[in-house]
Amino acid sequence: MSDIEALKKELPPFQIFDLIPQYAAAGAIDPEKIDLLKWAGVYPQRPQEDGFLMMRVKVPTAELHADALRVVAGISEDFGRGLLDVTDRQAFQFHWLRIQDIPEILDRLETVGLHTKGACGDTVRAVIASPLAGLDAREKIDVRPLAAAMEGTLSGNQDFEDLPRKFKISLTATPELEGIHLINDIGFLAHEVGGEIGFDVWVGGGLGAVAHLAERLGVFIRPDEVVEVGRAIVGAYRDHGYRVNRKKSRLKYLIKDLGPAKFRELVETEYLGRPLRDGPPAPVARFGGSDVLGVNPQKDGLNYVVLTTTVGRITPEKARRLADLAEQYGNGYLRTTAFQNMMIPNVPNEHVGALVAELQELELAPKATLRGTTIACTGTQFCRLAQTETKARVAGMIDVLEPRHNDLDVPFVINLTGCSNACTRYQVADLGFMGALRANKETGGEDEVYNVHLAGSIGQAQRTGTKLRGIVPAERLTEYTDRVISDFKANKTPGESFVEYADRVGADRFVPDTVLNGGKELVNA
Repeated sequence: MSDIEALKKELPPFQIFDLIPQYAAAGAIDPEKIDLLKWAGVYPQRPQEDGFLMMRVKVPTAELHADALRVVAGISEDFGRGLLDVTDRQAFQFHWLRIQDIPEILDRLETVGLHTKGACGDTVRAVIASPLAGLDAREKIDVRPLAAAMEGTLSGNQDFEDLPRKFKISLTATPELEGIHLINDIGFLAHEVGGEIGFDVWVGGGLGAVAHLAERLGVFIRPDEVVEVGRAIVGAYRDHGYRVNRKKSRLKYLIKDLGPAKFRELVETEYLGRPLRDGPPAPVARFGGSDVLGVNPQKDGLNYVVLTTTVGRITPEKARRLADLAEQYGNGYLRTTAFQNMMIPNVPNEHVGALVAELQELELAPKATLRGTTIACTGTQFCRLAQTETKARVAGMIDVLEPRHNDLDVPFVINLTGCSNACTRYQVADLGFMGALRANKETGGEDEVYNVHLAGSIGQAQRTGTKLRGIVPAERLTEYTDRVISDFKANKTPGESFVEYADRVGADRFVPDTVLNGGKELVNA
């Protein structure tokens, strides 16, 4: 039994909330219990010996009121040195926190309906709900009530506080637009079959060092079955998932060994007590790896406006201004997305121009070619596992590349992570960069470099990217990316995606050494 498995048996993980006030009063955390802080959404940040903490805050159904965003901004300002991140699981993340401040932070969050219970740890994490829910005319059903029920039933539930590893769930009713289900432990996709609205169910998605895209259970379930089926699948994972080796404990390994058919049989016989109805797959999203950016019409005649952060990082001042804009031009609500962006819904036509102008002034433009489709993890600035710097480096790259490539006619997705854990899903991007260290014989030290994973897709291709030979030195990351995009623009056909282009010209064309040492020939080929 691993140390964390033994610790979970010694103290039920959610009881850590009872210990936090004691730790805060003492100004110190019991080092033997520190890993259980994850169940409260809290991690030690890098360097751990300094005692600072990072915290994730769940946004149930991805929707929050302007007042809640103001509270989040105030916490960032008062306790987190003004640093605020929007994560790729629709959460907020703080840094530079002290254990002494955690009780007050939790109290502030509770006043506006936000919490951290189950934001991390071996439990059901934040349930991802489509940010388009209730808005887009293409949706089959508003999934927010189902997401709220799923969150309330599974996440933070003591029955599921001790899973083999973390567990992620997503729901969408616009599968032709969103493909995030492929990288979640369970993905529910609403679609219509024979005039009936139901859900296609996918299981076992997960990236990390060994990526595995979700596979279909082959079922079509009614909306009123979603929470029941979700609970049954989580229960099956809790009882049958692997616990000896934490590196091989995610649901994807159980699915890989059993196969979706046998896993379905297990769920039906031991946890549901009845068979599920067979069904066809939901539609495939062509560009499923990025947000539906810009100004988009709602089915009620209003508009939702997806605004682009830069790799998820905003200031408290900008967060407060967004809260003001949501009240001034919308109905006072905002949403977070799974791509580190945010949304202001319910904007009347006559207010769109003014809102867009204000967002552009805040450098949160609703239509940004690369800024809105590029995500990056926390990196060495705060993460104990990261090997390379991420957010500042990628922000600088985007500042250079955005003006050069604002004429792209299709989305181009760049995902960068500072290690192999794939927190920002590098295996399913047009360009996926994984940070690593390489020994430098001349200096005796180590250099930051990036491995390249090419043309992965959680949209039309439904595949992980091809890992290319060689590496990109960190100092040439912008140059490499610029040359690849320039080549794509120069040689693509109208409307051709990068996945289609890479398949047509071959992955060898984008090997780092070829691109960096023969860029002119590449573009003009």
